[in-house]
Formats: sequence, structure tokens, C-alpha cells
Amino acid sequence: MVCKGFSRCDLISYLTKCLFLFILALSSGMIVASALIIWKMLMCVTGSESPVVVVLSGSMEPGFKRGDILFLHMSRDPIRAGEIVVYNIDGRDIPIVHRVIQVHERKDTGEVDILTKGDNNDEDDISFYAPGQRWLQRHHIMGRAVGFLPYVGWATIIMSENPLIKYILTGALGLLVIA
Repeated sequence: MVCKGFSRCDLISYLTKCLFLFILALSSGMIVASALIIWKMLMCVTGSESPVVVVLSGSMEPGFKRGDILFLHMSRDPIRAGEIVVYNIDGRDIPIVHRVIQVHERKDTGEVDILTKGDNNDEDDISFYAPGQRWLQRHHIMGRAVGFLPYVGWATIIMSENPLIKYILTGALGLLVIA
């Protein structure tokens, strides 16, 4: 039965548009779900809460430059001086990529105290740690750098430093999905 004022062609056109919007929403949801599944799978495989990070400063030059993407892995092996780690301090949102310069194992508890420093910095990282904190513990370490892609992270840096660009790119991608 067709409602008064609607022709069969109008109804078919309306249902076609509804079906298109449903398929568009379903496809978008599948893209987001796939990205989340891949991220969670990488977390499980690497043992790191953040398997990929972007270098945000020049403190590790010349080895890693601003905008490089680092791939992390967190194994149960002891952390050694010379390794490059990514750590996060309680109360801070942004992780830091630096080299381990000293490791002290406590004989009584077996816990490890870790001191880090950026390759391009003059001093160690104690000033970055929480007030009164002189060492990192293993729970601060997010992972060890096991590989990198140079310059690929610049897109992330540009979008975080220029929110307008992020909104323009998001809108453009949205239009591409609709078109």
C-alpha cells in the first residue's frame, strides 16, 4: 500500500537512499572495528600497551628524528643499558623515547631501577620524572624500540599542532566515504 501523495518511484527512491545510508554506516563501523582489532592484536603480539609511537622531539637525534614512527616490543628480558625505551610517567599523557643509561637491580626485592637520557640531551631525565622520583621502574616502560619508519609520523604531528588541518582532513575523508 502506497501512502497518499507518494508514488511508487518516490518510495523506491526513498528506500534506496535508506539502504545506501545503512550500508555506509555499516562500512564505516567495520573500518573502525577493523582498526581497533588490528591495534589490540598488535598489543597482544608485542606485549606493549602502545605498539607504535611517534617521536615528537629532537632529543634522540641523530638516531631518531622528529616525525619518525617507532615500533615497540615489551619482552620479559631484563632491560639493559644502551637500549632505547619508551616510558610514561604517572600523571603525564605523552610518552618519552630515550636511551637507558643506568640499570640497578635491587638484591633484596629483585626490582630494577632505570635511568634514561636523550641522546641529544646534555643531562639525564631525572628532571622529567615525577617530583621526588629518581628512577624509573619496569611498570613505567611501555616498550623497547625494535624498528622505525622515518618521517611517517609527521602527519600525526601536523594534525596535533594544527587542529584546523585535522578537521579539514577528517571532513575530506568523510566526503570521500559518502561520494
